[in-house]
Amino acid sequence: MRFSAPLSLPRLAPLAMGFGSSLLMAPGCRAMPAATLHWPTSPRPAIERGQPVLWVALGARLGPTPGVAATKAPPLLLKAAAGSLELEDAQGRKLQGPSLSLRWRQRPLPEPLLLERSVMGPFPSFETADQAASAWRALGVEPVIAHPAEWEVWAPPRTAPPEGFQARDWRREETSRLELEATAADGSVVALEAPLRLKAPQGLSWGKGVFQGPFRLQANAYGGWSLIEQVPIERYLLGVVPHEIGAGSPAAALAAQAVLARTWALRNSHRYDVDGYHLCSDTQCQVYADPRQAGGAVRRAVEATRGQVLSWQGQPIHAVYHASNGGISAGFEEVWSGPPLPYLQARPDGPPAFAQRFEVPLPAASLPELLRQGGSAYGADHPLFRWTRQLDGTRIRQSLEKGPGGVGEPREIKVLERGPSGRVLALSVVGSGGQRVLRRDAIRRTFRQLPSTLFVLKPDGAGRWSFSGGGFGHGAGLSQQGAIDLGGRGWSLNRILAHYYPGTELVGIETLSGGL
Repeated sequence: MRFSAPLSLPRLAPLAMGFGSSLLMAPGCRAMPAATLHWPTSPRPAIERGQPVLWVALGARLGPTPGVAATKAPPLLLKAAAGSLELEDAQGRKLQGPSLSLRWRQRPLPEPLLLERSVMGPFPSFETADQAASAWRALGVEPVIAHPAEWEVWAPPRTAPPEGFQARDWRREETSRLELEATAADGSVVALEAPLRLKAPQGLSWGKGVFQGPFRLQANAYGGWSLIEQVPIERYLLGVVPHEIGAGSPAAALAAQAVLARTWALRNSHRYDVDGYHLCSDTQCQVYADPRQAGGAVRRAVEATRGQVLSWQGQPIHAVYHASNGGISAGFEEVWSGPPLPYLQARPDGPPAFAQRFEVPLPAASLPELLRQGGSAYGADHPLFRWTRQLDGTRIRQSLEKGPGGVGEPREIKVLERGPSGRVLALSVVGSGGQRVLRRDAIRRTFRQLPSTLFVLKPDGAGRWSFSGGGFGHGAGLSQQGAIDLGGRGWSLNRILAHYYPGTELVGIETLSGGL
């Protein structure tokens, strides 16, 4: 690799400290007080309606493994799929070559940086964290949602939590900052100043794919770095749709998935505000992989729906979807602790005779019958349309100990509350050391062996319980297997969307109101 700027340039620190004004500054970043919630980050850009571009993190947490010194950590290797890469730092210094090897180092700060905050969480999902953040906002607090390992909500230190929530104070003093450096052709070491801009005219090899970019390397809120692709939304969909529903699905199902993935991305573009980008590329967002691998059917579905989203009252809807609903859709409030949404209601998902037989609210006594005889529902050929799982005391205890607290040896598990679709809203676990009540999405987040919360359970011997259930995923919105079934029956895109999101409108992005 080579530099295209003179090597006599002085080394520049990624952070310039101005403690005379009690501010911590990063080039291209917000001004931050010396005592702050998190490391300074670049603000995420607004999304333009005419040509929407998403900032998607291909590598959200880059840096040395915890406990490994920066000088001992493997370098960050960037490799062109073909041709050459061009990397430019904030000072205009450039590196070029078919591959670039950047080393990590810790640079001492001129003065210590105090990170201090009140923390609510962890929460099982962004949606649940967002509800907690809304409760804080109602009290006049301006919180941020973060994902250091699990979802959390942060506010200024010693902020009282909203009623029904608990918060803890967190404090740490930092004395150094993680940087990237490179070696020039003459052997001199140059510290690179963030953000770094990367161009790969013939693509960047990353993970198992090739991505077109352009790209950025920038600091995240946790003291590490992130690799971000700036990807137009229609290209982004080519990397999402086949991995979410399967490229071999009927055309109408693929088109529905394209509309929903586009809508979901815009609705959730604030998801990683704290880190300065829009979305991740894993299951915390929508799985995004190499767009070049999209086949003809996926490309036609994306192109046929170009720029189209589902809206409610001029805004993108909560375009949630899942693999299989087990024959009955969940209401939004059954999955996450938010108010009901008119277009995400519990409802039987099958032909008229099926819908009449299993009307909502579904009585608890009718759930076993649904699980035994629901085979006429839409999407009944999904492999997890019906399932059984056995959990023993050891596995239950270990799963609970990973969360806020265990209960000792489990002695009793029972359902305390069900929603209109029959899904479990509250699950009690009583053990030798106390009781824990899991609610909504925390149930599956804790017991990851359970494909859904649509289940019945019973003791199955000493220290063992049997779960019999239906569906895979949270159950709200479109059932992907249901859409595949309906597409195979000849249903159109509009009919499928109207079935799973009644009352919504299919509109162009440019007609949406408010900011994105």
